[in-house]
Amino acid sequence: MTALRPLVRAGVVSWAWSNPSWITRVGFVDQLVREDLGQTLDERPGTDATESLFEVLPNDTVLAIAPRLQEQGFVVNQRAFAYLAITSNLQPHLQSGSFLLRKNMTPSEVVIALVRAKVTLQSVNVTFREGIRLEQMTALLETIDSKVDPKAFYELAKHPTPDLLVSYPWLAEAGMPEGASLEGFLYPATYTLITSVSGSGDFHVTTAEDLIRMELDKFYAAIGPQRMAVPAARKMTFFQIVTLASIVQHETAQPTEKALVAGVYQNRLDRLNGFVPIMGSEPTVIWAVDSAALDKLPIEQWKDYFFWEAIKTKIADLKVPAAYQKYQSYQSVGLIPGPISTPTEIDIDAALAPDQKDGYLYFLALPNKGTNVFAHTLAEQNANIKKYYPNGF
Repeated sequence: MTALRPLVRAGVVSWAWSNPSWITRVGFVDQLVREDLGQTLDERPGTDATESLFEVLPNDTVLAIAPRLQEQGFVVNQRAFAYLAITSNLQPHLQSGSFLLRKNMTPSEVVIALVRAKVTLQSVNVTFREGIRLEQMTALLETIDSKVDPKAFYELAKHPTPDLLVSYPWLAEAGMPEGASLEGFLYPATYTLITSVSGSGDFHVTTAEDLIRMELDKFYAAIGPQRMAVPAARKMTFFQIVTLASIVQHETAQPTEKALVAGVYQNRLDRLNGFVPIMGSEPTVIWAVDSAALDKLPIEQWKDYFFWEAIKTKIADLKVPAAYQKYQSYQSVGLIPGPISTPTEIDIDAALAPDQKDGYLYFLALPNKGTNVFAHTLAEQNANIKKYYPNGF
């Protein structure tokens, strides 16, 4: 019997998990399942004592939430949790809602928390769409009722503290200059802001720093470390790649054109012999004009400001304040100092691998088409302008 016990146990355990109600009905079944689980019944996933939310859905069962608990890192072994939940008769007491769990809990502690640690949350969603700049995010926060202070959000994003930066070493590894803002790295997405909490635990409402951390976390998760490891052949830091990608983002919405647009700007930057590397990008100048105007307005009025309005005067001669002169890319040489918005994966991929094979140096937005036509020389560009805009811009 001693020799056969492992085989008997394996068979009984397999049958028991196909018929979990029998675990508590037959003593030797309970005993063999417990024996099979062994030390996993007391195993903690880690040492992180931070409280996080776990959602129990309507009509959830113990067996339904067990794999989710394992996937989210609250238990090491879903069967260890399920066994303790079954033998503790958790099911009749399991309610839908939000529960505060920690990743340093034992399975027994998780079972208890799913009865005692329910919290009631109120929240509001904020959606930052692609292509908006930091000040637009701030303006949007002015329009919603949350606990995120727009001024605190802007100041921390504009002047990130050493404590914040040390949590994200990849920013320094990306070549982010000292004193730079987080513009370009606050990922566009929908974020849930907790506005009130009632119940047990120390869970708190979403602050400005919480939101910024969520955006940075989302950026890193979406972009990934592989993209940040810029090939030496590009001769650019990842920060510069993001800067170029933010220009591409505003110059074309067509996925098939992004690499070509990136190629145009890279061709301009690469042509140092007999050609001054002027970027010549209207969105960068609009960014500078908007920045100068926003400097004169209190943050509370930014929500009424019209961002990214097209420039109606001759853009090459437009003067901007000295603080933003390097963003006047029709007058200043080289790549602008930093991003003008947060690019997404497709823009960054284009900046990482610009299409330069045809040697284009110019492109022109076609009227009412949403696409561009490309040119090798200024003469070709002027011919396109005459063709597509016979009455001028």
